[in-house]
Amino acid sequence: MKTVGMPRLGDWIRVDDRMQRGYRYKIEAQPGQDLAPGFAPFYSPQEMLSLGVFEGKYCNDCRGELPRQWFAHAKIADQPDPGLNCFGVKSRQPLSVWRAKGWILEPDPRGWFQWYCRYWLGRRLPEIDAIQMKRWRAFARHQAQVRKHCEPANVFCRPRQRQALLQWAYDPFV
Repeated sequence: MKTVGMPRLGDWIRVDDRMQRGYRYKIEAQPGQDLAPGFAPFYSPQEMLSLGVFEGKYCNDCRGELPRQWFAHAKIADQPDPGLNCFGVKSRQPLSVWRAKGWILEPDPRGWFQWYCRYWLGRRLPEIDAIQMKRWRAFARHQAQVRKHCEPANVFCRPRQRQALLQWAYDPFV
């Protein structure tokens, strides 16, 4: 599948990649708009990809589902490369760990970021959305820890935690 442009309200997105075949979803909200109350990510998926997340490896075989402009400045690699991450640290765990911990919710076999990309595009699944937003809100504790233990603007303090914040669409530069 070729990478697409930004979808429009009412469009159907078809997914055929290594992890998911024949899945379809409808764009029910304007992309990047109409986010649920209390869900205010600091970064869009496109901004996250350009800053460097998931060691450049996350979206390699599912780019056809996502808007091509998201990849104009994305940091992408064929092999995981911690140097591509914004904070230059290893940030990935095997998918088997995510599954064992119950972090993978269908219909998003790649986890939270895949859900976030699809939500940002305008897919709405109220039950799944509520669970994922609750997980996102719970992640705020990491931002509080960075504030508590680091001098303001010292981006070298707690780089792994800062990278994790970025990968959950929080501002890691607090």
